[in-house]
Amino acid sequence: MKISFDAKSPKSDAFVAFAVEGGKLLEPGKWADKKMSGALKRAIEAEKFEAKKAQTLVVPGPAGMPHSHVVIVGLGKPEDLKEQDFEKLGGTVVSVLNGRKAGSADVAFRTDGIKLKGLDPRHAAARMATGALLSAYRFDKYLTKEPKDKKPTLKSLSFTVDDPARVKKIFSDEKIAAESVYLVRDLVSEAPNVLYPESFAAIIRKELSPFGVDVTVLGAREIEKKGMGALMAVGQGSAREPKLVTMEYRGAGKKDPVVCFVGKGVTFDTGGISIKPGPGMEEMKWDMAGAAVVTGLLRTLAAREAKVNAVGVVALAENMPSGTACRPGDIVETMSGQTVEILNTDAEGRLILCDALWYAQEEFRPTHIVDLATLTGAMIIALGHEYAGVFSNDSAFVKELVAAGKHVGEELWRMPLNDAWDKAIDSPAADMKNISGGRDAGSAIGAHFLKRFIQDGVKWAHLDIAGVAWSNKDRTSVPKGASAFGMRLLDRYVAENWEK
Repeated sequence: MKISFDAKSPKSDAFVAFAVEGGKLLEPGKWADKKMSGALKRAIEAEKFEAKKAQTLVVPGPAGMPHSHVVIVGLGKPEDLKEQDFEKLGGTVVSVLNGRKAGSADVAFRTDGIKLKGLDPRHAAARMATGALLSAYRFDKYLTKEPKDKKPTLKSLSFTVDDPARVKKIFSDEKIAAESVYLVRDLVSEAPNVLYPESFAAIIRKELSPFGVDVTVLGAREIEKKGMGALMAVGQGSAREPKLVTMEYRGAGKKDPVVCFVGKGVTFDTGGISIKPGPGMEEMKWDMAGAAVVTGLLRTLAAREAKVNAVGVVALAENMPSGTACRPGDIVETMSGQTVEILNTDAEGRLILCDALWYAQEEFRPTHIVDLATLTGAMIIALGHEYAGVFSNDSAFVKELVAAGKHVGEELWRMPLNDAWDKAIDSPAADMKNISGGRDAGSAIGAHFLKRFIQDGVKWAHLDIAGVAWSNKDRTSVPKGASAFGMRLLDRYVAENWEK
């Protein structure tokens, strides 16, 4: 969908204006009402339209009106509006216009006569455009017989604003991030017979190399040579070998510190020998969401030329049952030299991550490291689909991540760590086991396993995104399906804490 910003209203199928609580029209709405000989105000009164936040009213444009539909969108109380609310409004506009089969629209966002508390109207307009773009996403590449009336019609949105040049500049970085969100959603939505370790690695190289990101792909022989026994164990049951991909972006000085992002990339998870139940197993195509987010993040940072040294590391594997698959009871040696007794082959994410985390620290010496993984179903039990859990060894780090998440609407909730949970993964046969063997504190057990692979002095955060990587219903800026949760959060975190 094409988005533009103009000072004057262009020709379009629909005209979108705004009203504040009580049905009071802003200036563009008043202009439309005058053109319609008062029909707009009559419709507001007849429909008892109160203009609550994101409430909409659609009125057909009369003869002589240059638009077939006039849409009024409620702002609610202006003093209560936050920047994130405008993202929701942008999504609302897209939904209404597609419902009315509009191909184009002029969104007249002029704030004459109202005050947005602590909020620059230009940022608000850019955020509304971002919400519109994110909400327009669809994964429809395999729909060959979709009825025409089911397809979205909206092709372009023009925002009529004060100071369009400034709004366009603000939106430019938001657009880069939105394009990367599209990439993440495409990756997470892709069929597992199309997206597997080798093809995923090829996509990373294709998408990131043009932006100057140094992409390195390690195959099974190199992974084994470096001693990554845990990653090899997970991938050995598949006909497709595992890969470890690094994405290095240097946007700051050579001596400046490095922040590293590590992603779980199980391109399909059957559970291995500890096989999952059949119903719902198709959802395990998105067990690589953490790796997709890291890929999108590095693309975003490089495309907007962020002033940061950032590295992405993703471990890619298929977890399949076969005669060559690892078994419950196997003991493997990780790159760190620590040994792991595998009690459950379906607790595979922590196995590929532990080697990826160690490799990232050994190769790039980061001061901060974030890992993202659809790690545990227990996280969904704890936090549902509204928050991702964050575990960390540093409180200040958590606060920065939580603040970034709030700004973009990707909420984090800090989860506790406890020595008792760490002791629960001690094994009599190896340095540790990959599960505790009980049902208690499942997400924390996974976090403690990863924590054993964090080197002294490194600030670490683990984001368990199991409950938020995929949405079963439409949400603000997230159509049903892959969410790309975490990508905009981490982009904001970098902008606020590494680029100042």
